Amino acid sequence: MSLAFCGNDNTSLAYNVDKGVLNNGCFVDALNVVPHVFLLFITFPILFIGWGSQSSKVHIHHSTWLHFPGHNLRWILTFILLFVLVCEIAEGIVSDGFSKTHHLHLYMPAVMAFLAAVTSIVYYHNIETSNFPKLLIALLVYWMLTFITKTIKFFKFCDNGVGFNQLRFCLTGLLAILYGMLLAVEINVIRLRRYVFYKYPKEVKPPEDLQDLGVRFLQPFVNLLSKGTYWWMNTFIKTAHKKPIDLKAIGKLPIAMRAITNYILLNEAFEAQKSKSSPCPGGSKSIWYALCQAFGRPLILSSIFRILADILGFAGPLCISGIVHHISLENKTFHPRVIFFGVSFISSQEFLANAYVLAVLLFFALLLQRTFLQASYYVAIETGINLRGAIQTKIYSKIMHLSTSNMSMGEMTSGQICNLVAIDTNQMMWFFFLCPNLWAMPVQIIIGVILLYYILGISAFIGAAVIIVLAPVQYFVATKLSQAQRSTLEYSNERLKKTNEMLRGIKLLKLYSWEHIFHGSVEETRQKEMTSLKAFALYTSISIFMNAAIPMAAVLITFVVHVHLLSHDDFSPAVAFASLSLFHILVTPLFLLSSVVRSTVKALVSVQKLSEFFSSEEIGEETDKCQPSIKAGIPNKYQAVITNGFFTWTPDGSPTLSNIDIRIPQGQLTMIVGQVGCGKSSLLLATLGEMQKISGDVYWNSSVPDSETGEDVSPEKETAVDAEIRRRGAVAYASQKPWLLNATVEENITFESSFNKQKYKAIIDACSLQPDIDILPHGDQTQIGERGINLSGGQRQRISVARALYQQTSVVFLDDPFSALDIHLSDHLMQEGILKMLRDNKRTTVLVTHKLQYLPHADWIIAMKDGTIQREGTLKDIQISDPELYEHWKTLMNRQDQELEKEIIIDSKTTGERKNIKRSMYSRDAFLGDDEEDEVEELSESDDDDDNLSSLSHQRAKLPWKACGKYLSSAGFLLLPLLVFSQFLKHSVMVAIDFWLAKWTSDAIGNASATNCVRGQDCRFDHSSYSMVFSILSCFGIIMCLASSIAVEWTGLRVAKKLHTSLLNAIILAPMRFFETTPLGSILNRFSADFNTIDQHMPATLECLSRSTLLCVSALAVISFVTPIFMISLVPLAIICYFIQKYFRVASRDLQQLEDSTQLPLLSHFSETVEGLTTIRAFRYEGRFQQKLLELTDSNNIASLFLTAANRWLEVRMEYIGACVVLVAAVASIMDSLANELSPGLVGLGLIYALMVSNYLNWMVRNLSDMEIQLGAVKRINGLLKTEPENYKGLLSPSQIPQNWPESGEIQIQNLSVRYDSTLKPVLKHVNAHITPGQKIGICGRTGSGKSSFSLAFFRMVDTFQGRIIIDGIDIAKLPLQTLRSRLSIILQDPILFSGTIRFNLDPENKCTDSMLWEALEIAQLKPVVKALPGGIDASVTEGGENFSVGQRQLFCLARAFVRKSSILIMDEATASIDMATENILQRVVMTAFDDRTVVTIAHRVHTILNADMVIVMKRGAIMEYDKPELLLEQENSMFASYVQADK
Repeated sequence: MSLAFCGNDNTSLAYNVDKGVLNNGCFVDALNVVPHVFLLFITFPILFIGWGSQSSKVHIHHSTWLHFPGHNLRWILTFILLFVLVCEIAEGIVSDGFSKTHHLHLYMPAVMAFLAAVTSIVYYHNIETSNFPKLLIALLVYWMLTFITKTIKFFKFCDNGVGFNQLRFCLTGLLAILYGMLLAVEINVIRLRRYVFYKYPKEVKPPEDLQDLGVRFLQPFVNLLSKGTYWWMNTFIKTAHKKPIDLKAIGKLPIAMRAITNYILLNEAFEAQKSKSSPCPGGSKSIWYALCQAFGRPLILSSIFRILADILGFAGPLCISGIVHHISLENKTFHPRVIFFGVSFISSQEFLANAYVLAVLLFFALLLQRTFLQASYYVAIETGINLRGAIQTKIYSKIMHLSTSNMSMGEMTSGQICNLVAIDTNQMMWFFFLCPNLWAMPVQIIIGVILLYYILGISAFIGAAVIIVLAPVQYFVATKLSQAQRSTLEYSNERLKKTNEMLRGIKLLKLYSWEHIFHGSVEETRQKEMTSLKAFALYTSISIFMNAAIPMAAVLITFVVHVHLLSHDDFSPAVAFASLSLFHILVTPLFLLSSVVRSTVKALVSVQKLSEFFSSEEIGEETDKCQPSIKAGIPNKYQAVITNGFFTWTPDGSPTLSNIDIRIPQGQLTMIVGQVGCGKSSLLLATLGEMQKISGDVYWNSSVPDSETGEDVSPEKETAVDAEIRRRGAVAYASQKPWLLNATVEENITFESSFNKQKYKAIIDACSLQPDIDILPHGDQTQIGERGINLSGGQRQRISVARALYQQTSVVFLDDPFSALDIHLSDHLMQEGILKMLRDNKRTTVLVTHKLQYLPHADWIIAMKDGTIQREGTLKDIQISDPELYEHWKTLMNRQDQELEKEIIIDSKTTGERKNIKRSMYSRDAFLGDDEEDEVEELSESDDDDDNLSSLSHQRAKLPWKACGKYLSSAGFLLLPLLVFSQFLKHSVMVAIDFWLAKWTSDAIGNASATNCVRGQDCRFDHSSYSMVFSILSCFGIIMCLASSIAVEWTGLRVAKKLHTSLLNAIILAPMRFFETTPLGSILNRFSADFNTIDQHMPATLECLSRSTLLCVSALAVISFVTPIFMISLVPLAIICYFIQKYFRVASRDLQQLEDSTQLPLLSHFSETVEGLTTIRAFRYEGRFQQKLLELTDSNNIASLFLTAANRWLEVRMEYIGACVVLVAAVASIMDSLANELSPGLVGLGLIYALMVSNYLNWMVRNLSDMEIQLGAVKRINGLLKTEPENYKGLLSPSQIPQNWPESGEIQIQNLSVRYDSTLKPVLKHVNAHITPGQKIGICGRTGSGKSSFSLAFFRMVDTFQGRIIIDGIDIAKLPLQTLRSRLSIILQDPILFSGTIRFNLDPENKCTDSMLWEALEIAQLKPVVKALPGGIDASVTEGGENFSVGQRQLFCLARAFVRKSSILIMDEATASIDMATENILQRVVMTAFDDRTVVTIAHRVHTILNADMVIVMKRGAIMEYDKPELLLEQENSMFASYVQADK
């Protein structure tokens, strides 16, 4: 058939121009083509030139700068225009089908218009991004011409009697309106930008964000198409595949999304609420109002998108119904033709009765629905993230003003505050994300039920009732599930506490061979946790089962009722499959209901907590009220003065400090002394304004500029909030409990100040930190603090002091800096640090101390007693005014005054020498081992990094099959096949149910059309056999749903149990070296975070992944079976799908890890701030810390936003592929059915499954990505499982070892060389010694000389590679480890107690009687202490023994060693952390109670071993001196003598 523009039937009116050209329909259509051809001719050359120059653009961001007015409106109108044009093309083609010849003019102009519309928007986009507004003239002309031509056509239709009944008339009118609106938009651009017809065009600048190349998150700045499809993410996801994503790659947040912007928004809303509700500001109601005011608008937008998406979602069932209906009407209905201008015109009903039209409409509806749905998700999540950032910032600014007493009195613990940040802000975020569901769900349910009624009649209500009745059951299951989760959490917390304790005390457990006891205890708790997990798994499987079974049950009941009770109703495939599809839609909101309700309840609780927190007391509230004028007669020589001060910690408690009148002289050293608990630290804090003042005044002399910078004095910088305390400048404050940042040693010392190498070096030296820094793996670049390496108390203290010394401030407060330091370090710090750096530089220094021997250095002394000032003045003043106190001090000093002075003079001479000795002592030899090992590790790591990037990206794109294999193989060989079989069987049954439904309905209508009935009752179709089979299949399907969900959960439990047991065994048997080289935190993370993932998340993800994958596979199989031609299109779609998931998985995993890794510093910044609040406020660093918080929040938020955008990117693409599947399947099945008489039931079946593919494709990829991240946990645990255990077996059998070995305690050490690891240098070299039974041996030497390694060698805790130790005639290398360690006793330097009872701590194996335990306590001088406790020997010990002092803990350790009754006792620096009095007790005890035993004492203070029988002096792993102490003291140049001299 030949083609002609106006058709080629001769009788046609097409060429008739008798009534004038404009009255010829074909001519008018031809006229309509002219504007489109004009636009295409004009714009193509410009576009190509434009695109050629695109590559020369340097700034990536200006390409997204959208600055023409009416930008979004233009895009929306163009999208509507394109849709109407598609309808016009379809209408033309359908109308043309009624004609004998082809009339091209019916659809050709519309095709041209479609091309022109696409060109116009592409052209516009390029002009806008390259900023050439003058070129928009072409579009202005085009819109004008199209508007005119369309209007002419419309009026001609009106003239010729074409009316609203004809679809083409409506479309033409619509197009005229659209073109008119686009013309108006174009004129508006000229009016506002004045680029033409005006003398001076208007200049515009790009927004700040786009000028900043660091901003890479472009969602707010791109055009609507890119916004809706996340097109701008393409380049990001491609680069992610090449190299890992880090914070640098994701750049900065746009200004509107930064925490500070949102905080300001929220704060303004809060203030507005406060001014409204003055009586009780801060109630939870006002917080809700403020949140809605600040973040409500985007939520409304999100909800609108959501409701639009839900309404469009119903297009699916309706179109399926229409298509199947069209196909099943075999006698194709023929409507009378309506002819104008010689061609057919059709009505909208006829148009929509065409199956192909419905297929195309369904495709567009799906595209739109998915786009709206993802837009709704995105807007809601973005709002949630912004809200979280704002609340976190608000919490932080509140923390900065929290009253210290809140913290110290336990009203607000740091844990509670961290929970607010970690949990409650996230609850709020999730609530805002789920919020649009609250009003979208009712809309969806109501429309769904109405449509069901329209399709099925009254039986629809039965199905809906089934779903609604089962909804409360689901809610009940959901609440049970959260209860089970809570109890699981309690048990897992208990297990973690025990695991933590076990790992912290692992050294002691190994030395005492008590591993099995603690291992058993952890296992016992794990058993309880597993019981709780079983309940959790059961409810999870019921929940999964109900999700699958409810729609099946509803459909079953509805259909059976429909065919049996309402038999006169039609039961065609159209009815069956449309209602099936509607049931699937209806079930979704009801599943969501339980999570939305839970989330709402949690959000209400969180807001309640927040309102309590925001209304808690702030610092300095009262002091503002009664403040006399500043500097009222304060003499210039005093830095601070307190007059008549009464201070308290609790607002209504009795004053802690009373009658305080003190002066702190400027530029001098003031010392505060007094007994423990007399209020020295409180006095410092009161001076800093941290305590609550009852009465009195604190004056600061703020006229003194800061020593070097002159900082913090200008009032312009100050904020009004801090007005009261701001009168004082910054004070460098070192608190009694040292506070460290999670940062490097260097950052802790410089503390945000500029780095000055010389000064830094001098301070490190003054605090004797160099040797400690040398030991650390990365020197002063090592991370310390909560998350870094654990430091000893002394090291923490000295870093804290070094920080105070380093600062530029003119005032320094040091709170007992010597408490954790030994005598050498204290002296050195006093001389080099406090005297040289502070006093000599005229910096005002206040020092709280117990070391009275430093009093002569003080310029001013404040003596305290019981919260009041006892005396104040110089030492001379006190000597005159209170000779008694002075004498008391002198006796305590243990030396005469003049002797002290003489000592200082000598000391200053010998400091130089002593430093040299010290330096050689602290040589790095002993520590080289550790460093070398680290270097080796780093080298191997860097080698890997340098590997070519392609192999790296290949590695990252690969799925962790190994970990997956490990996970599944842990389930055992019985469960795995069961799991796979149950899943396959379930899906096969579900496909069978739908196939049977197709057969049933096809047969039903086949019967109806075939039988020509005479009497109504004879020709009834018999449904009973069909409904019987359908019921049996459905019930079987429901049972299989339950079986498969239980199988998955059961597998998960089994794996979790097995992996935990294996890991616990591997860790408990690992050698000590493993714990020294692996951070405790990372082992604990395996037991906490990773097991949480394996216990609770992996089974659900596995179930979801297997379900969505099998659904997609079964759906594609069904479609391919119904229409084999579909398989051709499957190949390109599968390839696209594969690449999308491959790219997405890599980016998603990186972003997920980035989100997790940016959250950790944020949370630790909160806990760190809460702990160091007084220090931060003393330093006046609130602003800096707030700035850091904003940076951390922003980096966490941008990772979350990118992750959200990546998820949307994937989902939109997968949904579009799904829509393509639906289109192809629909068109293929329509063609097939019309050509090959394919049964309508199968067409419906194919379409239902096609719709399912679009739902489950993205679930499959998302779950695959989640599974990959979760398998990381299995991978990490697997890494630890490979740890080599210690060799516990010995060469001697139990029968060969005497029962009471070692009896006498004789030790022979022969040529012993020891190292920590086979890769490291020896720490003991060729040591020989002989210790006779009952001898008391003292070992001394500087740090790193090998003393402790010597003691560990007895227990085979270190690698003995040469020589041997023989105890009572048996070589210890031949003994089983358990036996060896259980027969010796050791007291370690750090006293370790476990939570439990005192009995458990002394004798965990329960071998001793009460009398033996009391005897041990009596020997350790603890009997009176324990007797006084409730429960006596069964009194409880808190974690780490915190309810006893350090000295008492050390004594308990002694009692523990005594209980063992072993003949050899080793004391490893056991008196290091004890005061003099306790130490004397200990020494006495050891001499008497251990009289007949061999005691080896490793000494920290040399005078403790003066009474020993023999002394060993060690240096660099070798014995230097070995003799009786008195003989060594007589030798002038002996090292021992020099130590004793220094220790005096």
